[in-house]
Amino acid sequence: MTQSTGDTSQYKAARIAGFLYLIIIITSLLSMIFIESRLVVPGNGATTFNNIVANKLLFRIGIAYDLIMFASVVALAVALYIVLKPVSKNFSLLALSWRLGEAILGGVTVLVSSVMVLLVTGTDYLTVFSTEQLQALVGLFLKVRAAGLTVVIVFLCLGTIVFCYLFYKSRYIPRWLAIWGILAFFLMLVQSFAGILVPNNSLIVIGAPAILFEIFIGLWLLFKGINVQPE
Repeated sequence: MTQSTGDTSQYKAARIAGFLYLIIIITSLLSMIFIESRLVVPGNGATTFNNIVANKLLFRIGIAYDLIMFASVVALAVALYIVLKPVSKNFSLLALSWRLGEAILGGVTVLVSSVMVLLVTGTDYLTVFSTEQLQALVGLFLKVRAAGLTVVIVFLCLGTIVFCYLFYKSRYIPRWLAIWGILAFFLMLVQSFAGILVPNNSLIVIGAPAILFEIFIGLWLLFKGINVQPE
């Protein structure tokens, strides 16, 4: 059977989405392991300040990566919208909007990181603030960035849950995989709100199923694609 133009665009967008899923999640894990965990100590502005001073280039690389990652999130959201628009244009647009909100807020957290590196590397600030004051400012911006990332995760979860619902409804991918995504990101959403109400909760424990889901759906979409024919 000859594929329609709509189906062809869906197939291509699904492959692109799979590739972007893998690039975003794998490089995010590498950034977390080799950059974030080495430089940023949550709740400790003094230690973070000293780490950034000793590794300015590494911290700047982390900022550049974050910009690329959030730009990739926009591309991923558009690709998923193309795939799932035939299922429900309104819900697809809602999910796209939430993922775009994630990217925009993520850009704000990158700006906060840029302010941090300016405070650390700008020699002019040493004539106005003492080292202790600069460390306290870095600690404040760390808290602002952490709060911003929590909101980023909320928008990530909302958008992903809707996209997974549409995958479940369409049967483009196995329904068990769509259910996995819905449950994993619902748990992560609950944990994010818990982090707002009760700070200092760790997102990585609850986030582990979501990370594995993104790796698995990325592999599925990239190598298996989607089945637009109803089962």
